Amino acid sequence: MTSWLDVPADHPFGIHNLPYGVFSTSRDPERRVGVRIGDQVLDAGAVAAIGRGAGLVGDGPDLAAAWQTSSLNAFLALGRPAWTAARDWLTEILTDEVHRAGVEPHVYPLGEVTLHLPIEVADYVDFYASEDHASNVGQIFRPDNAALPPNWKHLPIGYHGRSGTVVVSGTDVIRPRGQRKAPSDAAPVFGPSIRLDIEAELGYVVGGATELGSSISVDAAEDHLFGVVLLNDWSARDIQAWEYVPLGPFLGKSFATSISAWVTPLDALRDARVALPGQSEPRPLPYLAGDAFGLDLHLEVILNGTVVSRPEYAGMYWSPAQMLAHLTVNGASVRNGDLFGSGTISGPEKETRGSLLELTWNGTEPLTLEDGTSRGFLEDGDTVTITAWAPGPEDCRIALGAVTGTIRPAR
Repeated sequence: MTSWLDVPADHPFGIHNLPYGVFSTSRDPERRVGVRIGDQVLDAGAVAAIGRGAGLVGDGPDLAAAWQTSSLNAFLALGRPAWTAARDWLTEILTDEVHRAGVEPHVYPLGEVTLHLPIEVADYVDFYASEDHASNVGQIFRPDNAALPPNWKHLPIGYHGRSGTVVVSGTDVIRPRGQRKAPSDAAPVFGPSIRLDIEAELGYVVGGATELGSSISVDAAEDHLFGVVLLNDWSARDIQAWEYVPLGPFLGKSFATSISAWVTPLDALRDARVALPGQSEPRPLPYLAGDAFGLDLHLEVILNGTVVSRPEYAGMYWSPAQMLAHLTVNGASVRNGDLFGSGTISGPEKETRGSLLELTWNGTEPLTLEDGTSRGFLEDGDTVTITAWAPGPEDCRIALGAVTGTIRPAR
């Protein structure tokens, strides 16, 4: 299947992808929903308005109204049937030549648009779904105890983050300040973090709000999982290490979380679904059982132009459906625009670890970059970019939008 837009069949943002974002242009600063096709952006709301007037969109939800807004939240509120119908319609108008005259005036070169945060983040939760990452962190921070806490294989562990500090790719990250205390220090000190880190993650965008007191089962989770973004959960490891006992991460995490500008629909990743690596011992409790799937995603972490890691998402222990089921099992509601992260994606080999904490083993084994410099943790001016791709239909690759950020000095 190809598009009349002359997008190559093997383009990673081709017709099988169609991620959503929010954009504006210099001529029209109003933010609205766009769909990426190749290296161009379709003004989805403008075209839907034309289609509705011509009777082409049908009698379903008003896509034009949902897309002529400054975030994806109104579209997320329409639910799974509307998401699927919208994707089918977009595929039709971008592949059938009959629509070309009406659609083409509303397509912009990617270089001429400004991309914005794609969702108004309602709530943000970050999980801890990689067994290898959790084991590595346990060995580093708790060397005298078991690598995994006793509850880790019984439930998806997570913490509530700060939705107001989720930023779009390309936003600078200010080095955070806070208390830190090394084991050899007599007392804590205050100042800029000196162990600033990354966490390469996958973020899940949620729609289909629920009522307080209800829950979402594993089998029903897909009705609420709209799509994915790449996510970098920046972490101040020195602040985190001093504060996180007994209640967990706080200031060491809440200063910034970066996500990609493009949200890849879960429907675009059908061919990337894989079985989980195995949860036979211990068996999850019944509320965590069901149609839990993993994803075959291949990531790259690039620090100042040097690829420092290639994490593999297929090895994650907990599935997105299980994470969402656990998040709501106590009756917590979900809102349109909720975001939850997978936790750092790490594998058993050193080159697949998704954080500098693991890659440098807490700074004791610094990385050497292509420019000859070395890093234990991030320095001011460093730029980190995370990219990813997944297998798609017809032997194509589905690319996820990159997430990037540059560290600026503490204020």
